[in-house]
Amino acid sequence: MPPTRRRGGNTAATRSNQATLSFGSKSRVTKPSAAPSTRSQKAKDLDLIDASRSNTPSVDDVSEAEQVSVTSTEPSQPHVAELAVRQQARAEIEQPRSEEDDKAEKITERQLQQYWKKEEAKRQGPRVHQEGLDLREKILRNFDLSSQYGPCIGIARLKRWRRAHTLGLNPPLEVLAVLLKPEEDTKQRAYIDELMS
Repeated sequence: MPPTRRRGGNTAATRSNQATLSFGSKSRVTKPSAAPSTRSQKAKDLDLIDASRSNTPSVDDVSEAEQVSVTSTEPSQPHVAELAVRQQARAEIEQPRSEEDDKAEKITERQLQQYWKKEEAKRQGPRVHQEGLDLREKILRNFDLSSQYGPCIGIARLKRWRRAHTLGLNPPLEVLAVLLKPEEDTKQRAYIDELMS
């Protein structure tokens, strides 16, 4: 049998003089609001904004040639993380060559394409956001997002591959082949790491 409530004047609300909530049409719950700001403060703020806008020329006022020259003269400094990853990659490349490095050097472009076709066959749908990327970048991004080889943030791709190999995680040899190619466009920093910084 369900428990019954006691009715009468000896309820908790009457004992502690606590008000009870009424959900009728006359009850209205409001909270105190902060004192409204004065009109003069708002006017001062608007005046400051207008003054700052009048001192700086708008994009429409500046000629197109001046706009291009401003953006092209700004130096693009690499991020601190980028410099650290480059240093890690240099240290990894300077290490003595292993037999995996020799095997990776012998991998041909056709073998890379076959590897990527096998990776694509594992997926249920196409990679729509990678349509504009070349084969090498697709392979490297797939390696970046493969969590079984450890974290990819703050570590050079080559160092991550070698660490995974040392731990016996069997990273793909094709990734090492892409990383060892002497091309300048092969980045050692993971794409997700670039996005995060």
